[in-house]
Amino acid sequence: MSEPQGTQPPEDSTQRRPVLDKRETEDGNGPDRSEPSGAREPQGERGRVGRFWSARRVPAGIVALLLLGLTGLFLYDIVSVRAGRPGMAWRRELARQLAERPLDDTWVLVGAGIAAVLGLWLLILAVTPGLRDVLPMRRTHTDVRAGLHRDAAATALRDRAMEVAGVQSAGARVRRRRARVRAVSHFRELDDVRTDLDAVLADAVRGLGLSRPPSLSVRVRRPGRKG
Repeated sequence: MSEPQGTQPPEDSTQRRPVLDKRETEDGNGPDRSEPSGAREPQGERGRVGRFWSARRVPAGIVALLLLGLTGLFLYDIVSVRAGRPGMAWRRELARQLAERPLDDTWVLVGAGIAAVLGLWLLILAVTPGLRDVLPMRRTHTDVRAGLHRDAAATALRDRAMEVAGVQSAGARVRRRRARVRAVSHFRELDDVRTDLDAVLADAVRGLGLSRPPSLSVRVRRPGRKG
């Protein structure tokens, strides 16, 4: 008997898979199999990337060491007093000074000011992300975050500026919100050079892939006279 049409082949049978023609891949007409359809983020969520948070290892280490030292001293003094020995002289003197000095005393105000400044500094470190030199880039995948150092971005802009005809030297500085490029042109009209720089550098800023592209500021001047 012939097998009815529409019957599925057995699971253990060998099936021939469709083969993508080489000419289709070269011409770009074939289906795109480079990545799964769900690997990219939605278009509306791109660009919403926050700054990178610093680990704050140095401030955290300093605070931990200070707290550890003070805790050890006070613990040693308490154990010494409980063992029947007199307390440390510095602690007794500190307790006497705090009991006798008024609140408007100069040293009390100085100590309170230092403690307030240190506390404010720690609070600022706790609520700010840090890593100002790393610019967040657009996220094209949900599980990948990338950042670009500002010096690297400045180098890329400077190299693109040097490709413009008439530019003798160039320098760039990139901040979070603004990118400044200064160029020296030794021939061609300054307006023409500035127009070319605006177009080239605008394309370069877009090519950096930053989540928040900085605004571009370009200045062109003639080289100074020698001697």
